[in-house]
Amino acid sequence: MSCKIMVLPSRDAAKMRVINIPADMEEHEAYRYTTGVIAAVEEKNPDYQWEDIEDALEEHGFQSLEYVLGPALD
Repeated sequence: MSCKIMVLPSRDAAKMRVINIPADMEEHEAYRYTTGVIAAVEEKNPDYQWEDIEDALEEHGFQSLEYVLGPALD
């Protein structure tokens, strides 16, 4: 089974997130869509948490994925 994923970056590696893009959505469309959803959550609630964004994305067919971040490359 293959799926399209998107990495939501962060300066803090512990706050990076990986989400699954809905099968019927193109990558460029998913980028614009997620930035809009995230901006709406931030505007609605300045004290938002990741769970608020996660819930809003899930309402639109995106799904959070678990991942393991490898060791630092020094």
